[in-house]
Amino acid sequence: MIHPTAVIDDDVSIGAGTKVWHFSHISTGARIGVGCTLGQNVFAAPGVRIGDNVKIQNNVSIYEGVELDDDVFCGPSAVFTNVANPRSQVNRRGQYATTKVGRGATIGANATIVCGTTIGRYAFIAAGAVVTRNVVPDYALMVGVPAKQRGWTSRHGHRLPSPDADGIMRCPESGWRYRELEPGVVRCLDHDEEAPL
Repeated sequence: MIHPTAVIDDDVSIGAGTKVWHFSHISTGARIGVGCTLGQNVFAAPGVRIGDNVKIQNNVSIYEGVELDDDVFCGPSAVFTNVANPRSQVNRRGQYATTKVGRGATIGANATIVCGTTIGRYAFIAAGAVVTRNVVPDYALMVGVPAKQRGWTSRHGHRLPSPDADGIMRCPESGWRYRELEPGVVRCLDHDEEAPL
């Protein structure tokens, strides 16, 4: 479903079931997966790659160098950058830093993701947070300016409680168990992390 006000350039790939809403612009060479939703006033730059089942809310620009894996959620007015030191008088085209957002991650409303950052699978970037770190671990809950890890989050998007005596953190919605296998490495014990919910 492409809204009549959306602008779709030549040589664009849009997967089955994807919806592109009002005043959005998909640039030449962009590749968007199946079952995605691009809200009002979304911009996808030339050549960007957006996975399957990605939800991009209103007023988000996906610039060159940004890669969104499957099942990523971008809240309203989330911001991505692609040049670390922009200057109007200095042409840095072709020097874009790569920013990778892992499968199932959430970028909250008005969060800013500084370029060159890798965000782990199922990480949760809180609304208004500014991510400046190079790597955010899988399942990390990141809060604040600059963003700091404040715990872990489940695949269902809930903050995980402190571990019990057996080192288990249980999602309050699904009941699935999570464990920190080593410092900074959390895994779900009850569900294949590559399988859909």
